[in-house]
Amino acid sequence: MFAGRCSPPPVGGEPLLKEEKPMAGYRIVRINDDIKRELSELIPTLKDPRVRGLISITRVDTTPDLRYCKVYVSTFDKSDVKDMVRGLKSASGFLRRELAKRMTLRYTPELIFTPDDSIDQGNRIIGMLGKIQDAEPVGPSSDPAARLEDEGGEQE
Repeated sequence: MFAGRCSPPPVGGEPLLKEEKPMAGYRIVRINDDIKRELSELIPTLKDPRVRGLISITRVDTTPDLRYCKVYVSTFDKSDVKDMVRGLKSASGFLRRELAKRMTLRYTPELIFTPDDSIDQGNRIIGMLGKIQDAEPVGPSSDPAARLEDEGGEQE
């Protein structure tokens, strides 16, 4: 009677665990990408003076029930990040309404804006790695040619 509508039982007779459902996770990833793209188009249209300059959305995390969406934003001008986040929070109702118009979701998530400093941290790490690379090696050389010269000198 329900043979056409029911899904086949899992292999091995064991029920699927929450982590083993690839389609649910993929849907959230796709929704996150869509929200990021739409907000990237909407934010430059805001007329709030606190939201100005180059603003990038670095990451979007949506809860599985689509009730909340955490938006990580970064700006080139680090002097007024808190004001920018306040401006985005004050415009979150407008942005949510515009998202609802542009996307077909049962629930449009509440937007929570958070400053993101991962770009600064990445630049700091790259700078530290550059300093390490420019420094003179302290221990035995990792250059194979230098090792052969050292070994040749010891044998004599």
